[in-house]
Amino acid sequence: MPEPRTPNRPVPPIYTAEQRRRRDETRWTLVQGVLAPAQFLVFLVSLALVLRFLATGEGADLAAASIVVKTLFLYAIMVTGSFWEKAVFGHYLFVPAFFWEDAVSMVVIALHTAYVVALLAGWGSTTTQMTIALAAYATYVINAGQFLLKLRAARRQAPARPAAALDAPAATMEMAR
Repeated sequence: MPEPRTPNRPVPPIYTAEQRRRRDETRWTLVQGVLAPAQFLVFLVSLALVLRFLATGEGADLAAASIVVKTLFLYAIMVTGSFWEKAVFGHYLFVPAFFWEDAVSMVVIALHTAYVVALLAGWGSTTTQMTIALAAYATYVINAGQFLLKLRAARRQAPARPAAALDAPAATMEMAR
């Protein structure tokens, strides 16, 4: 069992200097930086549509379409994210620095996929399908929180640079990964 961290025990860095350089140079950082906020916007719209359906019984088709679009964004960000991990760390997924984020991402993908399968196969009622989507969305929020915490940790560990030199795409990428 690992020892608990103490205030005196240093936290291992997320990136080596070389990994940070590769992160800042790869095009996948920008791709992730664009997809992450776009996916979040799609999530917010879809969540509103799903909740509207569950509250009123109206708009099932629009809510279902929005979940499918959200799922497609998720697949896109996961595929490009694995390319990003390969470019930065040399492995497609489950690198030590992002192991738990990737593990929870797999649960998020499984739940989104379960929704799509249930929708296409006609399994369960529309309400049951939307409940699966809500479970997927709750897990997505947890996963997004993991990545935001990782962004915060990476910023704290970053070498000091002048404010004008901060790389917005790299910082946004941290939120996506």
